[in-house]
Amino acid sequence: MAAVQNEKMDSKTSSDTDEKGVGTPSETALKDNDDYENLKYPEPWKFEKWFVGGYSQGRMIKFKSPKTMYKAINLFAGVAIMFYGYDQGVMSQVNLNPHYQELMGIAPIEGNSRNVAALGGIVSVYYGGTLVGALVAGSLADRMGRIKAVVFGCLWALLGAVLQASAYNITWMCCARVISGVGVGAIDCVIPVWSAEVSSHSARGAFLAIEFFMNIGGLALAYWIEYFAYLDPNHEMAWRTPLALQIIFVLIIGFGINFFPESPRWLMKMGREEEARNVLKATRDADVEYELKGIKKVVKYELETSGANHYVAMLFPKDKYSKQLRWRVFLAVWLQIMQELVGIGVITVYAVDLFQDAGFEEQLSKLLAGFNNLSYMFSVIFAVITLDRYGRRSTMVWGAVAMAVELLIAGILDKYAQIDGPSQRSFGAGVATLTFLYTATFGATWLTTPWLYPTEIFPLNVRAKGGAWSVVGWSIGNGIITMITPFLFQAISYGTLLLLFGLNIFCIPFVILMYPETAGRSLEQMDTFFEHGDSWNVFRASHNIRDKGIDDWRWMKKMNSEEHEHLEAGRRMSTAVRSPAEDEKDAKMSWRKRPVYTLRRKGSNAGIM
Repeated sequence: MAAVQNEKMDSKTSSDTDEKGVGTPSETALKDNDDYENLKYPEPWKFEKWFVGGYSQGRMIKFKSPKTMYKAINLFAGVAIMFYGYDQGVMSQVNLNPHYQELMGIAPIEGNSRNVAALGGIVSVYYGGTLVGALVAGSLADRMGRIKAVVFGCLWALLGAVLQASAYNITWMCCARVISGVGVGAIDCVIPVWSAEVSSHSARGAFLAIEFFMNIGGLALAYWIEYFAYLDPNHEMAWRTPLALQIIFVLIIGFGINFFPESPRWLMKMGREEEARNVLKATRDADVEYELKGIKKVVKYELETSGANHYVAMLFPKDKYSKQLRWRVFLAVWLQIMQELVGIGVITVYAVDLFQDAGFEEQLSKLLAGFNNLSYMFSVIFAVITLDRYGRRSTMVWGAVAMAVELLIAGILDKYAQIDGPSQRSFGAGVATLTFLYTATFGATWLTTPWLYPTEIFPLNVRAKGGAWSVVGWSIGNGIITMITPFLFQAISYGTLLLLFGLNIFCIPFVILMYPETAGRSLEQMDTFFEHGDSWNVFRASHNIRDKGIDDWRWMKKMNSEEHEHLEAGRRMSTAVRSPAEDEKDAKMSWRKRPVYTLRRKGSNAGIM
């Protein structure tokens, strides 16, 4: 899924421009002209004319208030993200349809390893398509604009939806799934970038909640449409109808985006300054000239470092700057893979199988899975609180701890729920309760962070391709999990939940040791970490930064407002590992309370308490 892009760099560069605008207006203007007048803008891509759609200033919808435009942009982006959720969840009950299984030649499922592999394969090949679509769209978005790249993705998604709804054999369906994946990968890569660059910089938390709320809303919508469609005795239409409804989403996105503004940053990059100014005026309440100068500054830097804005350069660096990008790529890709390793794909796509294994009949299992999706959707609202208040690292660490405990207990109860007896129903109810708790915990912690984090560590000049790498990691994780899950349920049954418990524990050290805290920090500050850290270990990198005399060095912890005030005022923050106040408090503690206090202090320094 796609995620909300970070706007801190834009606002920061605007403020930087404000502070540097010292002197008479004529002197400032002359300086700006010296900086930006001789920029060599790239020529329009020669193949751009072969791609349909695109931005037109005359066609762009206009509102009286920029706030209305902001809401319209976010609502439209939410629809696109809802489609991504719908498309991801649409196969959950299609896989259970007997007519579908017979037509695809994969019936019976139980006890047949070939059919189990085929079932998982049909689901997982989709993620091969999303991987390719994201990489292609990330490049196209820089070459011909965000809007044309989205329309490109919609054409592929439209073709894939038509082919899926009309499939008559497994080869047909697999090809359709790959084609649809290409389209969804392209849309999921570009839409968050576009919405962040076009929208104003206010209300990031609210937009984050709306985005992921609609994402899981799409998944829940797909499930309930399939549930009621399955009540129709015509089982063929019960699986074809939900697949065909993807077309409605695609038409709305592909047609509607042509009436919205293009990214002002991309317009400026192509030398279309007046159009960029008009887009800012349509989407901002305040004077746009300062922000326009900030965008110019970023574009100037991007054009100077254009050699690093390539996938190959990001993976096989030839200079120090590209090496920093490679480490950011690794962090983004691995975080998305870990998001799938903690088990959410198993629970959401194969929830019905899980509840049936716990002893519930098929119809009740479907109802439980549907209500689990609804609780999952509403749990996303808590993500705004956890991310902003506790930071990214703490949210992920304690989220993984809670999910591990829930999966461990659920796995133990599931073992006894599969044994006939008077307590079987009670054990099954326990499994269902813990499954609901698990998905709610994931929604409040791990759902949002892997999508938000990459947007906070990639510089603006590689933002689109950074988003593409994030989708690549998501595709790899999903593809692996959806492929092996049918085997796991048949081979080890309740042991699947115990395996996921172990994977949650496995992910915790990676978060603690490798991922710097991004909450409360601008992109400029993130550049400081990657430039001066010189280590994959965030603790060692923090000490390296401290040794270089840089004030902001505690990268395990969220930066609070008081620390920001110290930095802005030019006052040096403490470079001691422990402050004098902490030493004094520690000395006064009795020996009986010292271990607890020490544990809390070390947890606080690590950013997890």
